[in-house]
Amino acid sequence: MLERILLNAPVFLLIAVRCFGLVMTLPLFSIRNVSRIAKVALTGYMAYLLFPHVDFSFYAPYIGNEGALSLQYATLALGEGIIGILTGFYVTIIFAAFSSAGQFFAFQMGFSASEVYDALSQVENPLMGQFFNLVAMLIFLQSDWAIYLFSKALVSSFDSLNALSLVAHQNEMIRFLLGGLSKLFLDAFVISLPIMGTLLLISVTMGILSKAAPQMNLMSEGFPIMILVSFFIIWSLFPQISEFFIHSFEHGFKALQDVFNLAGS
Repeated sequence: MLERILLNAPVFLLIAVRCFGLVMTLPLFSIRNVSRIAKVALTGYMAYLLFPHVDFSFYAPYIGNEGALSLQYATLALGEGIIGILTGFYVTIIFAAFSSAGQFFAFQMGFSASEVYDALSQVENPLMGQFFNLVAMLIFLQSDWAIYLFSKALVSSFDSLNALSLVAHQNEMIRFLLGGLSKLFLDAFVISLPIMGTLLLISVTMGILSKAAPQMNLMSEGFPIMILVSFFIIWSLFPQISEFFIHSFEHGFKALQDVFNLAGS
């Protein structure tokens, strides 16, 4: 196996470039707490496992006698890196929907001032956004979606998509990514809608009661009530929210597979 890798070192490097682009943009693996040495080691290990499943016939005309020193090879390597980055970016969009859902109702809950640095999303995020992001990451790992992404999805991407097909179908890829952003806000709104609607009714009720009885400081009591009601709704709907997370992963990976097949056709 090692002799075959040495004889086809330019092809192995192209596989490693796509894997490195994926690792550098994939949630959990791209955080700064993970050392670059570990990321490079993971990339090399992934390329080693994927090398026997990659067809060399496409890359042969672009390597030539100069190997990895030609301009064509450098352009091809750049395209492979872009494919890995786009794949990881789309998975990040799926996770961003769960984090955005927590941000939508965190202000109404009274947690708007509790923004701290989230190591998973690498941005300032309210506590509820971090909670939903962490739950989504646990479901992602527990449901073996990470193994599916690194094994089946990545292997099929080498069979169906390459740098030249990416350029030829760039309009489809742009529409796919823009559609993913639209799906992000739609999923976030669906997840947060029960909590946002309930908190809106509580806010209206507190406003009416405060006008009816001005001597009672109901607005100061509204925040604890909103927090308790929000946590009760999350606890009641947690099985349905988990099922929605799983459905989002299924839909996202199916859409990713469809666009790869379309670009490779």
